[in-house]
Amino acid sequence: MAFVAALCLSSVLVFSISSGADALSLNYYEKTCPDVDSIVTNAVNNAMMKDKTVPAALLRMHFHDCFIRGCDASVLLNSKGNNKAEKDGPPNISLHAFYVIDNAKKEVEASCPGVVSCADILALAARDAVVFSGGPTWDVPKGRKDGRKSRASETTQLPSPTFNITQLQQSFSQRGLSLDDLVALSGGHTLGFSHCSSFQSRIRNFNATHDIDPSMHPSFASSLRSICPKSNRAKNAGTTMDPSSTTFDNTYFKSILQKTGLFSSDQSLLSTPKTKDLVTKFASSKANFNKAFVSSMIKMSSITGGQEVRKDCRVVN
Repeated sequence: MAFVAALCLSSVLVFSISSGADALSLNYYEKTCPDVDSIVTNAVNNAMMKDKTVPAALLRMHFHDCFIRGCDASVLLNSKGNNKAEKDGPPNISLHAFYVIDNAKKEVEASCPGVVSCADILALAARDAVVFSGGPTWDVPKGRKDGRKSRASETTQLPSPTFNITQLQQSFSQRGLSLDDLVALSGGHTLGFSHCSSFQSRIRNFNATHDIDPSMHPSFASSLRSICPKSNRAKNAGTTMDPSSTTFDNTYFKSILQKTGLFSSDQSLLSTPKTKDLVTKFASSKANFNKAFVSSMIKMSSITGGQEVRKDCRVVN
């Protein structure tokens, strides 16, 4: 979930949380594709056995998909002609592991052609990514449709690692997500890696008064400065999101309390009493975090917006 773009605060966003007649269903494919869960799980497991970065990649991919046009797999579409797709927008350049969804889709199509959306496959894969990393499991509501539009320009709507709590709250509330959801979903940062460019501004020339962000522990800032060169020429330089970056746990929240949150947006969770209380609660109990994360993931992944079931996740029908 390492978001890396600025939100266009003036944009008008339209999202819908599924409800009533349009609600997603746990047994949506019970008769039409009963093995879809296991097919996707196998694809994720096979990929993870070869590449330990796959879980973080899939979880981040799902977040970035849902935050643009709802969970409609628009992030999977390839650029075509003059249209530059979401995956080629600045914050999504570092997304990877698209092949995992392709592999899962291929197997699903062989079992039940034309039935399961790419958006549902991505939602299932994100769940499996958490589970295979030691996190909680949950039943994923299904029935999403795939979108037909994908624009790189819209990736400016993603929350930025430089956001303060007010900007974060506005971004999440535009998508029907609460402060509780904001803190719980931020816990997805327990997985993965970040390049220096996402936190460079915190460790050098922070402002006219401070060279280093005062909300960051000095020794942590020093270690980051040793990793990230001043010139920023080492494009692949960076660090893990937290010390246990391949394990889904509550270390992320403990790090924030220790002033070693990597992003400004992470550390900003201590800036209001409500969010600080939640950080403290999750830092002291992995069980409380897991329960909240599952609830918020189901809520976020129920933001719908698609129109079709794609035959190929990279192109519209």
